[in-house]
Amino acid sequence: MLKTTSLFRDRVPRHCFAVLVQQTDQALLHNHARSLHQDTHSLEQSFLESVTLVEVGPRDGLQNEKQKVDVATKVQLVEGLVSAGLKQVEVTSFVSPKWVPQLADAAEVYKKITKQDGVKYPVLVPNMKGLEAAMEAGATEVAVFTAASEQFCRKNTNCSIEDSLKRIQDVVQCAMEKDIAVRGYVSCVVGCPYQGHVKPGAAAEIARRLFDMGCYEVSMGDTIGVGTPASVAEMFKACRDVMPVDRVAAHMHDTYGQALANLLAALGLGVRVIDSAVAGLGGCPFARGATGNVATEDVVYMLNGLGVKHGVDMNKLLDVNEFISHALNKPNSSRAARALLAARAVNG
Repeated sequence: MLKTTSLFRDRVPRHCFAVLVQQTDQALLHNHARSLHQDTHSLEQSFLESVTLVEVGPRDGLQNEKQKVDVATKVQLVEGLVSAGLKQVEVTSFVSPKWVPQLADAAEVYKKITKQDGVKYPVLVPNMKGLEAAMEAGATEVAVFTAASEQFCRKNTNCSIEDSLKRIQDVVQCAMEKDIAVRGYVSCVVGCPYQGHVKPGAAAEIARRLFDMGCYEVSMGDTIGVGTPASVAEMFKACRDVMPVDRVAAHMHDTYGQALANLLAALGLGVRVIDSAVAGLGGCPFARGATGNVATEDVVYMLNGLGVKHGVDMNKLLDVNEFISHALNKPNSSRAARALLAARAVNG
């Protein structure tokens, strides 16, 4: 065991290793195994309900791409996802091109999308300037963001958590006065590339404050994908203690292959909203080593197997997968999509 741990330490960045050790600690697993088992009894009842999928590929998925993606491709991606049945597609981010050059065309992309009734097209805004630009483009829903890690917040937003919350308060207040809905994001809810372990209560407290400000929903993000069902369950339980669980969403990255298992744990605790990205697109410009979001195709495949309603047409989603993977000239990161596309090729 000592040799394996030593080898693992040599291959994993020090900041991630500390988090991983804590999450695989046998005491943690023992402490939470019983409570996870107790929560499982409600799983069948939970799965009788529908789950809402929030597609974040066009924004969170593309923001980390090095090659320039043109406006027409972004518009076709969004419209394709809506055609596949997704009712909430995060389009872009009105952030400074200096920080995220890929999304410098936010206003043009948003305006060119043919909007469909009953579909939400939220955009991310970092501050009042971003909100003003989003409103000018015609946005009717925005998302704001902060982090549960002080160090990550300073790297990502150039300010402390407290200052970021003050900034968000101004945005939320202005947006609500204009009848613009606001969704909240909390990054690094179980682990941070700089800080290491993040306490569940710390993440939950940030979520509560965003909810109290007026965010109708708060998405909890495992930004670097180090969470396990035990650590993620602990975090969502802490959220459930301070705010309505039906106002909490799960945003899981799949760096260590734990995303689907983590989502299953979240569903067992009453979470009903899942963020995902077509073809598993994504990453974070401010979190080295973080891989993509959990793939929408993988989530849909899992939900289909559980008999959960979600409203997404898998065949049409696979068409979108092929389109964007070809446009980006990169491998498809969805395991379910790879298998289904291979079968479709054989069967014609």
